[in-house]
Amino acid sequence: MAINQAYLFLIFTLNGVLIGLLFDFFRILRKTFKTGNIATYIEDIVFWILSGISIIFFMYKFSNGSLRLFIFLGLCFGIILYILTLSNIIIKTSVKIISGIIKLLHKIWSIIIIPLKFIYKVIDKIIIRPGYIFSSKIQNFATKKLNKTKITLKKIKKIEKFVKKS
Repeated sequence: MAINQAYLFLIFTLNGVLIGLLFDFFRILRKTFKTGNIATYIEDIVFWILSGISIIFFMYKFSNGSLRLFIFLGLCFGIILYILTLSNIIIKTSVKIISGIIKLLHKIWSIIIIPLKFIYKVIDKIIIRPGYIFSSKIQNFATKKLNKTKITLKKIKKIEKFVKKS
């Protein structure tokens, strides 16, 4: 009986460590990517849902759903043990790694974007600007022809009125 309780205490201590890791995962996300209040609230809700699922799963899997004080003590001990020993190391290391990856991706993007900008400038000079100039000239030509047609129609109407009066 005592061996079973010690086993359960150890299992729930490990569950507490897992919950601490999950908590640090969200802390790392917040330190790496600046999130707004709504995203923070959503992350908190997700954390508590996942923690609850983990605790319920471990309770049904290992203690047949029975609630004992040492189970909750094991959870608290695991969380405290993790936070006091590994939490700072994992957070600092993860933030440095993720920040390094982000900087590397920015550098790669800046290298990739240089030829794309050049290609865009060439296409702009060869196709887009001449096309714009050509289309604006066609538009001006069409507008002038339309105006001339309107003037001609007005003249025709005046002549028709004059002919009808005579």
